[in-house]
Amino acid sequence: MAERRKDTKGRVLKENETQRPDGTYSYRWRTANGKRNAVYGRTLEELREKEQKVLRDKSDGIKTNAQNVTLNDIFDLWVNIKRGLKDNTFQNYIYMYEQFVRDYLGTVKITKLKRSDIRRFYNYLIDERGLKVSSVDNIHTVLHQVIALAVEDEYLRTNVSDNALKELKQSRNLYTEKKRSLTTQEQKLFLDYLKKNPMYQHWYPIFSLMLGTGLRVGETTGLRWEDVDFENNIISINHTLVYYNHNKGGCYFGINTPKTRAGERTIPMIDSVREALLQEKENQIMQGIECKVTVDGFTNFIFINRFGNVQHQGTLNKALRRIIRDCNQDILDNANNSQTEVLLPRFSCHILRHTFTTRLCESGINIKVIQSVLGHADISTTLDIYADVTKDLKNAEMLSFNDFIKQSEYVLEA
Repeated sequence: MAERRKDTKGRVLKENETQRPDGTYSYRWRTANGKRNAVYGRTLEELREKEQKVLRDKSDGIKTNAQNVTLNDIFDLWVNIKRGLKDNTFQNYIYMYEQFVRDYLGTVKITKLKRSDIRRFYNYLIDERGLKVSSVDNIHTVLHQVIALAVEDEYLRTNVSDNALKELKQSRNLYTEKKRSLTTQEQKLFLDYLKKNPMYQHWYPIFSLMLGTGLRVGETTGLRWEDVDFENNIISINHTLVYYNHNKGGCYFGINTPKTRAGERTIPMIDSVREALLQEKENQIMQGIECKVTVDGFTNFIFINRFGNVQHQGTLNKALRRIIRDCNQDILDNANNSQTEVLLPRFSCHILRHTFTTRLCESGINIKVIQSVLGHADISTTLDIYADVTKDLKNAEMLSFNDFIKQSEYVLEA
């Protein structure tokens, strides 16, 4: 019987264990495809800890030849096989990963990735990079999918990013602030200011249309004159304008199908929307402006800039910030100190859609009609908004009822 191998301390070495000339230890094995692999330890105890992990991974079906596979490698694989996303959504995921993950967390070996690494990374994004929770949310979405692929491909047992974003929000109280629609007073103030102020009158048609239709920004900027039926007072929504920001391909516009299948819809024009569109047509004729751009075969866009190009969401939001600033400043400059003046809150284009939804709910329109007009694929999205609006409306109505009761009691006593 052959004598079993021992190390310099006289300890018996197991099969595939070796003590190296420098006194360290190695354990070697072959994968199913015959490729040789090895792990190393400064001591026999350290080696056997790693050896047990290799054996446990082999038993659980986890790949044991992944020592050099990084998170970036898994992401690159995910990019090649991911399907079912809108192109602009997919490109945004790629941009967020390349911008914030690749050179930081992306270099970590996938088998070494721990839950604490994910938490530390999210804290770094907020503390060092100054990101808002909504941006971290976007990064988490793609990161979670990439790590899920690593689990599916047997590099990891579990998705170490599970609940990481939830824990971050809980520990730092970073829950996204609830969207607030404009009140009826704020909406009137906003539209009246646009109508009366010469500097901002040209923005009235597009913002009035958004407040009167609830169109998403891309649906609004992508709207063409042939999508509007003035005879039957109907707007047809069948596409959306998207803006691509590629690291390598540059920035450009493209046409996409609506966000969901329910997004393909027709919307009846109310009087203010018809007025806004006719005003836009008249303004362009007076100024000699016409559409000079074609995007993926689409042209004749309604809302264009002075150069005949399509409008950009960033430009619209910047315009809103200037309008809000100047409107509020005018009010404060002419304020009567004895009265509380209504001021415009800070809001974005999306809040105009939310405001339109709120007005529909307040008016008591059927919930299925609201869902159809907004293009919500899932009625739960509509119901969530409806519940918020009706809750506030209920409180306001009960306060009015309370005043009515008090007045009634006063009349009875008198």
